[in-house]
Amino acid sequence: MSIVPSMLPDFRVRQRDYLLEISRLLTQELDLEKLMARILRVSIEMLAGQAGIIALKHPDGWRVAAAHGIAPAFLSYLTPLLAEEKVRELDVRELNRMLKDLTYTASMGLLNGTGLPLAAHGQVIGVIFIFRNYTDLFTPNDRILLQSFADQAAIAVFNAQLYGQVSYEKKRLDALLDSAADGILILDAGMNIERCNSAFAKLFGWSQSEITGKPHNEIIQWKKEPQGKTLEESISNGWPLSPTATLYVEGDLSRPLPPPIPVGITYAPLLSDEGKLRNVLVAIRDITHFRTADEIKATFISIVSHELRTPVALIKGYASTLRRADAKWDKHTINESLSVIEEEADRLSKMIDDLLDASRLQAGGLSLNQADVALPSLASRVSERFSSQSPNHKIVTDFPEKFPVILGDENRLEQVLSNLVSNALKYAREGEIKITGSILPDEVIVCVSDQGPGIDAKDLPHIFDRFYRSTSAVKQTKGAGLGLYLARAIVEAHGGRIWAEGRDGSNPRSKTESGARICFSLPR
Repeated sequence: MSIVPSMLPDFRVRQRDYLLEISRLLTQELDLEKLMARILRVSIEMLAGQAGIIALKHPDGWRVAAAHGIAPAFLSYLTPLLAEEKVRELDVRELNRMLKDLTYTASMGLLNGTGLPLAAHGQVIGVIFIFRNYTDLFTPNDRILLQSFADQAAIAVFNAQLYGQVSYEKKRLDALLDSAADGILILDAGMNIERCNSAFAKLFGWSQSEITGKPHNEIIQWKKEPQGKTLEESISNGWPLSPTATLYVEGDLSRPLPPPIPVGITYAPLLSDEGKLRNVLVAIRDITHFRTADEIKATFISIVSHELRTPVALIKGYASTLRRADAKWDKHTINESLSVIEEEADRLSKMIDDLLDASRLQAGGLSLNQADVALPSLASRVSERFSSQSPNHKIVTDFPEKFPVILGDENRLEQVLSNLVSNALKYAREGEIKITGSILPDEVIVCVSDQGPGIDAKDLPHIFDRFYRSTSAVKQTKGAGLGLYLARAIVEAHGGRIWAEGRDGSNPRSKTESGARICFSLPR
């Protein structure tokens, strides 16, 4: 008890230094953990205590945010106690009373304690509780000075919490920007780029640091006139008029390295409370696949309308001729006409089946009915069927003895072979078409080769694409460009792969060999 009178004058002398230190922490230290540790140490010194804690109030209750000189066993008991439902609702006075009783009981009357509420901007955000070995003998003036210290400390903690929240929001914004699949730019009021995410940097071909700081019109440049008004044109007409005045423009964006890329760009203004423009949020989406889909759609309509028109016209023409009342046809003419009608009807039926299969693929793949399949027998059957249809070709099969039976869908694999042989017949007007098989340790390989003009190197990467037909083949041959697309889908559904060999050095076979060869593998 004798130390208290000497402590109080010392406190009055040093309190100004403590308050100055806390004021300095207000502006210098924004790390909440470090700040609370320093405030707690100063508080223990000011109150001549032995230990202390800082508890902060959260929406779900009180939590120990800093501790000094506390035995681990006592702290491990105190931490869950503060989180209990009945403690969550306690105000600072009740919490202080509870901590005093707990301290007195735990120390068997040897320790006491005093608490200072931390209040900032009219709300209690926490409490500093100091453990010491004498009772509270502070005068009213002392309490005013202590509360002044606590208020300063509360403001420091409040500012650090705000800074932590701002830092968290910034990190979250950074994570959102960098994880976005679309390119994002943030422009300032002068239309200069403040932020650029990694998606746009990758799309454009420069690093984020190279793009940041550049004027908008230096980065966003159109290869040709875009669809919709550009940002610069809209600003010259008074944009933005309201916070919801979004812009959309679509076109080919020029890049440092060609080719330009088709994009759709959305501009959204961010206005201040006074209605002044602060930022413009720019979202850039790569619309290559949308444009490709439109091109495929146009190609589909063009090809299908053309390919359907021809057989329908033939069927209608021959049927109308046979029905003429002013003519009598001999049996040979009738049979020949009916044969053409049947052939064109089969062609229509196959095209419809291919289109349905292509639609199933788009909807989620082909279903397989798997069983044991003998590929040599399957190849012989396909060979015999096509040999009767094409007298100008010789179709042969060549498979090793004891060719392994594989697991697969026989009807689908027959469709693959039929498409490949039909393709060879279409492009090689005459000559030999060979179906060969070979055996590898883990797979079997089947190839269909012809003696036609072969496949141009420029067409090789695309021949398995949907609706693709080489420019040289469009006028010379019939077809919708679905045969090889479906063949690849069926082979890949079996766990295999398919590839083509052409001409002009792209064929790894002997230079004396001509024609094309398409091969596919299936697992054993």
